[in-house]
Amino acid sequence: MATTRTELLEIIRNGENSGVEFNRDAIQNLALAKELVAFSNFEGGMVLLGVEDDGSVSGITRPDPEMFVMNSCRDKIRPGLIPFYERVKDVEPGRDVVVVRVSRGLDVHTLWHDNKNVYFIRVGTQSREPTPKELGRLFRQRGGFRAELRPVSGATFADLDLRRLKNYFARVRQQDVPADDDEAAWATLLFNTEIMVEDGITVSGILLFGRTPNRFLPQAGIDAVAYPGVDKEYAARERSALRGPITPLLNDAGEIVEAGLVEQALAFVNRNIAIINQLEVGGARREEIPAYPREAVREAIVNALVHRDYLLSSTDIELSIYEDRMEIVSPGRLPNGITPVRMLTGCRAARNQLIKDVMRDYRYLEHSGMGVPRKIVKSMKEHNGTAPMLIEEGERFTMRLVR
Repeated sequence: MATTRTELLEIIRNGENSGVEFNRDAIQNLALAKELVAFSNFEGGMVLLGVEDDGSVSGITRPDPEMFVMNSCRDKIRPGLIPFYERVKDVEPGRDVVVVRVSRGLDVHTLWHDNKNVYFIRVGTQSREPTPKELGRLFRQRGGFRAELRPVSGATFADLDLRRLKNYFARVRQQDVPADDDEAAWATLLFNTEIMVEDGITVSGILLFGRTPNRFLPQAGIDAVAYPGVDKEYAARERSALRGPITPLLNDAGEIVEAGLVEQALAFVNRNIAIINQLEVGGARREEIPAYPREAVREAIVNALVHRDYLLSSTDIELSIYEDRMEIVSPGRLPNGITPVRMLTGCRAARNQLIKDVMRDYRYLEHSGMGVPRKIVKSMKEHNGTAPMLIEEGERFTMRLVR
């Protein structure tokens, strides 16, 4: 709907806000695209060209403002925007104002410049780059973004563990792999499997196969603590910062020669949980029964690594062992409408699909995706008659196993 001169003057008198930005006609295409990206990533808004920051009307002077606006939206915004455009005549005598309006985007838009994408959101009267948490929330709202495929700033092919990559493609997937020094062929393979994107190595690629994932993603680890009692205490039995890639390194016989995060966490648990019983087997051999079923513990650890929100920076997975329980805390809310109740019934939804697929290839996950009810719930009930407690509080999800 067209804007009348009276309506426009009222908008100008009210000043800039979360949905209105003033700019003189001399604005550059990058600056205009930045404002429109921020509005589209918020709730929509308008840029008034020919209006100074103080609200005075300086008017339009460039010969073809419509072409300038449309080219800016097509050339400098990804995905491209088609804004509502209108020119309001004689807002002040002899001075026109161009109104460029965008609605709330169905996609998340970026400013495209120097062959890279930059995100912006509207914060009050400013257009700013979002924090990782804000960007993650924005993509979850739009429903079309996979945070695990974000490029990791500064990470290159040299930061991946070529031994693990060869393990995965040759042994696990049983396919041919390029020569070690054929970086171009490796780039093609990694691009086609989403371990790499145009702007570099993805979050999932670094987490799964990185030499030192925490160099780029400080939150890519597990903080493990074993307490002597039922509360958090300074004097723990053991504290350990578990670091490294998620995947293990295998030898030619398929045996693990370098542990991934799953094996590191399981080793920590094995060191710190009590043996509650020993069964006589065949008269001579005794079988040790741990305080928690190993299958349930393994599944809970794998689920935390696969489904946590890796956009929440500086927040590790927490593995805590108490005298009466074990807790595994994942940063982030449950993804895609999943609730604790739905998890218990086997409802499946992946936040990090690539990580899930790779872990399934290594047989950490079953193809049915029914690990919670079939492995955790069933084994805990058979073990000691208890059910796992699934707790979502704020930006944390806790899996609690009771001894």
